[in-house]
Amino acid sequence: MGGSRLRLLHRPECGLCEEMYTALRRLARELPLPPLELVDVDQDPLLRRRHGLDVPVLLLDETVVCRHHLDAAELTRLLRTPPAGAPAA
Repeated sequence: MGGSRLRLLHRPECGLCEEMYTALRRLARELPLPPLELVDVDQDPLLRRRHGLDVPVLLLDETVVCRHHLDAAELTRLLRTPPAGAPAA
């Protein structure tokens, strides 16, 4: 998990976005998570074009973890999988 980061692509007044953020905060009490950055998808034209219709979107580095609802099992799996090229422990 060394230099990993989570980004939650959201937009203001989005109920699903608020639900995913709350679920992430709840999960963080049980599992150490990388730092979380909240990104307003409408403030970046590239992100809006790629993900604007699918918010919220959770990214681990540049990998899409899930859309619309938190997939805690997938996030946990990705956090436990070493990055490509990393030496196995």
